[in-house]
Amino acid sequence: MRIANLAGRAALVTPEGAAVDIATASGGRFGPDPMAIYENWAEFAAWAKAAPLENATAFDEADLGIPVPRPRQVLAIGVNYKDHADEAGIPAPDELMVFTKFSSSLAAPNAVVELPSDDVDYETEIVVIIGEGGHRIARDDAWSHVAGIAVGQDYSERTVQRRPPVPQFSMGKSFRNFGPFGPYVVTPDEFPDRESIRFSATLEGPGIDGTVTLQTGDTAQQFFGVAESIHRLSQIVTLFPGDIIFTGTPAGVGLSRGLLMRPGYRLTTTLDGFGSFTNEFVAAS
Repeated sequence: MRIANLAGRAALVTPEGAAVDIATASGGRFGPDPMAIYENWAEFAAWAKAAPLENATAFDEADLGIPVPRPRQVLAIGVNYKDHADEAGIPAPDELMVFTKFSSSLAAPNAVVELPSDDVDYETEIVVIIGEGGHRIARDDAWSHVAGIAVGQDYSERTVQRRPPVPQFSMGKSFRNFGPFGPYVVTPDEFPDRESIRFSATLEGPGIDGTVTLQTGDTAQQFFGVAESIHRLSQIVTLFPGDIIFTGTPAGVGLSRGLLMRPGYRLTTTLDGFGSFTNEFVAAS
């Protein structure tokens, strides 16, 4: 199934791109708050497998909101792809490298991003949404704790991120609208191979010749896959329903390419087979 936030209401989206309001379809049993379905995930998922979709209607993509608008925790994993580690000159990690994006940085998929400086980078990532919480989750059970998958951007203001005397990852990555993701939450059963989820990002705009592919990624190339990441995180952190995990970015970030975001750029982020979203960049007002 595919779950969206449409104008603040939880909705099921069909493969054809139409939507059904969850609260209406369930007779008020679930929704309309998009967070509520994750707090009652097992019961909701069982209902949604046979939910009536015959009355699905078209919707305006401008109505897409933050798919999971109020997570208790937003966790993010750094240096989780070999090709990105190579381009950054960082040795392969033995343990997860973890930081947070503060929840106020989360954004609707098609959000307009205001640039606080000329040092803003992109990082295209697969985003995991927790359905069933837990502590010390077994590696073999980890996927059963996943509600769904989305694609997102971990926008990063590099000057703040590297500000001395010690790096400020969480602050540099938490400006307003620096964490768009979506366009929907897709349950793991929708993927042909949940261990190999592909995604990409392209850029167009002033001074860009046509459309440039910035990044292509495949979770099969992660140092720590989804199950391993959940297992390791949960040895310390208690995960809650609706928590969000940004799982790392592949090679091709702007810092390595000498290509940072500028007003007028349009960056399109795609979850292969499940849709895209586009962020436009504007100068700080």
